[in-house]
This record gives sequence, structure tokens and C-alpha cells, in this order.
Amino acid sequence: MNREVIEAINALAREKSISVEVLFNAIEEALKSAYKKNLKKAPSSTQNVRVTLDREDGTVQVFARKLIVAQVADDSQEISLDAARAIQPSYEEGDIVEIEVTPRDFGRVAAQTAKQVIVQRIREAERGIIYDEYIEKENEILTAIVQRVEGKFVYVELGRTEGMLEAPQQMPGEEYGVGDRLKVYVLEVQRSARGPQVLVSRTHPGLIKRLFELEVPEIQSGVVQVKSIAREAGFRTKMAVHSTDPLVDPVGSCVGPRGSRVEGVVVELKNEKIDIIKWSPDPAEFVANALNPARATGVYISDTEKACRVIVPDNQLSLAIGKEGQNARLAAKLTGWKIDIKSQSQAESLLADGSGMDDAGLEDIE
Repeated sequence: MNREVIEAINALAREKSISVEVLFNAIEEALKSAYKKNLKKAPSSTQNVRVTLDREDGTVQVFARKLIVAQVADDSQEISLDAARAIQPSYEEGDIVEIEVTPRDFGRVAAQTAKQVIVQRIREAERGIIYDEYIEKENEILTAIVQRVEGKFVYVELGRTEGMLEAPQQMPGEEYGVGDRLKVYVLEVQRSARGPQVLVSRTHPGLIKRLFELEVPEIQSGVVQVKSIAREAGFRTKMAVHSTDPLVDPVGSCVGPRGSRVEGVVVELKNEKIDIIKWSPDPAEFVANALNPARATGVYISDTEKACRVIVPDNQLSLAIGKEGQNARLAAKLTGWKIDIKSQSQAESLLADGSGMDDAGLEDIE
């Protein structure tokens, strides 16, 4: 070891933001292992040793640590009191004696070991820095470039690290080609032996919110709030929005001039249909809005069960339910209410025979 190596260690510590003492300690531990492993001298493999690395000139010393005993049973671990007092008269039984056992050619081994430790610590430091950087990006949106597709997994470049798009997080029917650019939602950042593993999604409802934040200044400023999102990725999304300023239309803000803002999101999501709903603190009004594009004529609320019955014109029953029940299903997810949809004629029939109604009554929301 020489002064150049010490300077290199100090420079590395500054550049990679690693504690210089942590780095020296790691090298000393590695040198201890190297002494026991590389030297074929018994009893080096079983000796209790301590290695010191001088922080100034790089001098390496190896000391065998031995316990002072009355009768020696293992001379690799123990030393007699007489032998110890020959080294230093003040020693007593039970003390530890350190005897220098530094091999002549240990400088070469030390330099090689230090290099290995430095390389390893550089990798660990870089992984730690990348992990710290991306852990702060959880629940955020990033631009990704598709690197490769392996079976059901899509691997994307996220800048300084790689992200993985697992099958459940891929939009149905969406195809991924190498070099494709797409927006992804960061689900989770995990530590691994190979560095941070970033799990990303194209199906998470949070992706919708983050995309609208990019498109709508009123959401960025907090004037328009996204209250809830219900999504069936690749097909349809309902998003409830609210304005803290009565002069700002939350739905209009999200749609944008001539639909430009919502169109930007739709294009990114490969034409997924998006319904933007006006949120209301009144459950009846909120449920009615959530069934858009169908028009509700009445909402029958049961607070105890958090369930409601919605009445729609006869010609809008299928529109309110939606294809394969999708519109009603998403409205229920968006509002958190169980929704039973009846046509006007069905509701009149139920009222006529006295069934299907309770004390809550029918609340008119027109």
C-alpha cells in the first residue's frame, strides 16, 4: 500500500459521499479475511487477528491477538503468562496480547484487496444513491423507453435504472416494441443484490391522476381536486373532480379548449375512454353524475346500507348500465355506493305494488 492508494480512497469517499472511515474499516476487514485465506501458514486460518491500515502513509500491519493463560492448550489463540511478560512485564493472566505477524509480501495482497473493496463499495454506493433517488418517485409518473420484452415481462429504461412492467400492470391489448416511449406509474421501489428494482404500471388509477396533472394547470395549482378514480384499464375510466373556486368549472378545466387536455391523456392511453364527473358532497347528486352519460331522474338512498336505487328514463336503461354492466360498475367504484338501476316504468311498477321502497323515500335530483 502506498500514499497514492490512500489519496484514491479519500477521493472516492468525497466523490461517492461515502464515509472515509467506513471505507477504511471495510478494507481492514477485507485484509483480515485475505490474511487468513491467502497465507498458507498454520495457524493463520484460525488466528484471532487485527489488521490496521495507516490513514496517512498506507502502512498495513497484522497483529495476532492471544489470550494470556496459565497453561496453553491452543497456541494459535493463547500464550503463556511467562511468554507474555517477556514482551511486556505488566501483563496479567486474562489479558490480550497483540503480536505483529505481518508477512513480508503482504503489501501486494493488501493493494489487491483494497482495490476489490473499493470497486465493491463504488457499486454499493451507486446502488444506494439510485435507490434513494427512485424511492422518492414512488406514486409518481415517469417517461420510460422499452428496452426489451421477455415473455410476459416488459423492461423499460427510466434514466439511471431499469423498470419492470409485469403482466398484470400492462394494458390489455397494448403491444410494446423496443424503443417505444410511454408514461408509467411507479408502483414500488425494492432493494435487490443487483441494485434497485423499480416496478411500474400502466393500469394503476394513479396514472390517470398524474397524466391529468401534467395536462391541467388547475390540478397542479390545487384549484381543481381529483376526488376519486375508477378504472378498467384499456377500456374506460371515470374520474370525479371538484373545484375549490366556484368560478372555476372542474370538468371544463380537465376537458380543456376543444377537448385538448383530455385528448392528450386519451392518446397516451391508446384511446381509453375517459368520463370526467363533477364530484358532489351530496351522495344522490354524486351517484347521478357518476352514471353519465345516462341521465338519472331520481335517486333513492339507503344510508344504513350505503346503497341506492337510481331511476332513469326507459330509453336510457341500457346506457346507464353500459356494455356488460361497465358504466354501472365504474360508477359504483367511483362513488363507493352500491347502485341498483331501474327504468321509470320498472320504478312505477315497484311503487304500485309497494315493494322495493323503504322509509328513506325517493329523492328527486332534477
